[in-house]
Amino acid sequence: MKNFSHALEGIQVIGDRVLVKPRKESERTESGLYLPPGVKEKEKIQYGYIVKSGPGYPIPHAPEDGEPWKLESERVNYVPLQVREGDLAVFLQHSAFEVQYKGEKYFIVPQSAILMIERDDDL
Repeated sequence: MKNFSHALEGIQVIGDRVLVKPRKESERTESGLYLPPGVKEKEKIQYGYIVKSGPGYPIPHAPEDGEPWKLESERVNYVPLQVREGDLAVFLQHSAFEVQYKGEKYFIVPQSAILMIERDDDL
């Protein structure tokens, strides 16, 4: 997977969503048939690399009336997502939203639509 972090510096993913760069699929099947463009994109399951992730699921916090100096932004807590940047994700196509950014195709996928990840800890 190539490094997308520089090209996506201005993007912030919200909540439990992740930004996925689709994996380039072979145009040829295992039996040797060549498929026309777009056939693989219509499958229910898609593969892609996670390039950005949101902060997670927001959770309520206990009121801290004794600490008025804290900024409101410091009071937001999140349950973090399981996925990390660089993971290869297997996700449900019908839950994903396709977007174009700087000429590249991406999917915005909620973590609940991700079925499985493959993580390379060496990245």
